[in-house]
Amino acid sequence: MMQPAESQQPAGTQPAAAQPAPAQPAPAQPTEPRVVIADDQALVRGGFRLILSAAGVPVVAEAADGTEAVAAVLKFRPDVVLMDIRMPEMDGLEATRRILAAPAASGCRIIILTTFDLDQYVYAALTAGASGFLLKDVSPEQLVAAVRMVRAGDALLAPSITRRLIERFAPPSASRPAVQGVHLSELTPRELEVLRLLATGLSNAELADTLVLSEATIKTHVARILAKLQLRDRVQAVVLAYESGLVGPGQPLPESELRTR
Repeated sequence: MMQPAESQQPAGTQPAAAQPAPAQPAPAQPTEPRVVIADDQALVRGGFRLILSAAGVPVVAEAADGTEAVAAVLKFRPDVVLMDIRMPEMDGLEATRRILAAPAASGCRIIILTTFDLDQYVYAALTAGASGFLLKDVSPEQLVAAVRMVRAGDALLAPSITRRLIERFAPPSASRPAVQGVHLSELTPRELEVLRLLATGLSNAELADTLVLSEATIKTHVARILAKLQLRDRVQAVVLAYESGLVGPGQPLPESELRTR
């Protein structure tokens, strides 16, 4: 059988020296999120702009009410909006609804600014699709970290805090409207179990401990739940679990699923 011919070096010559491999280009650094600040107080807007700008986070526009916020988002296409919940003309809740319903703003994430953590308007904004909230007295480091975190697709609000909001402000199950477009039947029994436990405020580590699974497996289940139900983040998953009736306000964790930690 014929074999491939081996390359021959002319007699008396040395093999050519190996050439160094071309240098690989450095990986592209992620760009900072572009931000719109919406608040009716100029002092708040100016303070947040200074903090973000000092950290290298560009503020592309400011808005003094909800109408201006919607217009700014549609014009500048920011990654993140810092949205005051109470503003004149159009409040932050209605502005959040309009922004998240606009196809042109499909990649935009909204952080609600509020004075109180247990706020009915905050709960309504979360059900409308906001990715979390910040108190207005947030530290500069927390503000910058929150903007970057939300832009990366993470939930800003801990599920346990979301649960407190829901338990305080969610309507009784009998009067709760059905959630349109939600098909929990698409989830596997294990994914339903993970979603129900996630809605009680358990972290990935606690979920793994309760279900005797690895954290990597839990992360996979959570990612599949979000993808199947077309949810933005874990906060939306918690809200959906309550709004769909899968979990009720004040519902305790079943004893069969409690394990010693």
